[in-house]
Amino acid sequence: MHPAFSVIFLTTLIGVGQGLFLALYTSELYAAVRVLPAGIDTRVFYGEGSALALGFLMAGLIASMFHLGHPERGWRAVARWRTSWLSREVILLPAFMAVVFLYGLAHYTGWNPVLATLGAEGRVAVTLTLVMGGIGTLLAFGLFVATGMIYACLKFLREWATPLTVINFILMGGASGFMAATAWAAWQAPGLVQFYAVWSLILTTFAMLGRTAAWIRNARLKPVSTLQTAIGVRHTRIVQKSQGAMGGSFNTREFFHGKPEGFVCRMMWTGMIMSFLVPVLLLTVAIATNAHALFAAAFVTQYLGLIAERWTFFAQARHPQNLYYQTV
Repeated sequence: MHPAFSVIFLTTLIGVGQGLFLALYTSELYAAVRVLPAGIDTRVFYGEGSALALGFLMAGLIASMFHLGHPERGWRAVARWRTSWLSREVILLPAFMAVVFLYGLAHYTGWNPVLATLGAEGRVAVTLTLVMGGIGTLLAFGLFVATGMIYACLKFLREWATPLTVINFILMGGASGFMAATAWAAWQAPGLVQFYAVWSLILTTFAMLGRTAAWIRNARLKPVSTLQTAIGVRHTRIVQKSQGAMGGSFNTREFFHGKPEGFVCRMMWTGMIMSFLVPVLLLTVAIATNAHALFAAAFVTQYLGLIAERWTFFAQARHPQNLYYQTV
């Protein structure tokens, strides 16, 4: 398939935003049950941190507009929500953004009343932001599933039609979001750096395992169709000499990346190294040396690697129509 950079930026940017929000809410939840210390400036860390997550989500939404032939008709995408994962994504994204905004606003203004208490002697205070964060968590995972299922539901693209597609969207979005939270904590809440760094290492490791499993699976796929079945000719030797036109067509532009296999292989290894190996190395050194700049470097490196990884994700999907359009 042809990797559209608008979709690459959409999926990677909203993944960071979703993961960053989940990271913020996780630390608040842990602090509420007294697993983490509560002595941080919640107005800055959670309020402005939510604004940062919202910025990633907004950037992804803007990037998606460049993929529309008629952006003014984009609102019609919600009409097929009963059957279309794309429609569900279009509904879930703004709903999730609204919850992130309200969550951050409640922290920033300090209006966070206690709604109930749990446990012995009311040790756990259920605040407004805890409830909103729970709703946001459900929307975040729903958005991950909807985005992944846009591709996993396409049975004829066998490289995508696997549960690993959805799992990897969740893991890579979570890893990049927690990596961003680690850099944010290094700047605003040093006491949480260790917590976020450990989770970043865990999620990045699982994301690497998940993506590796998908690459191994896809490499072992055998074509269901052949050139003979594609055009309905049973001859044992068929060679295409011409496309039948002087130039390219929609089919050759949109359903094939146009790059040699060597380029695709290099992009795959670039994504692997920059998304997983280098960030883990930088994060490990940063934890050992307490060099806060390395936390930001780990996030930037990982995000650039995710762009290469997502390009490979799209490029490695072999559309069956390319059996026919072999030569331009």
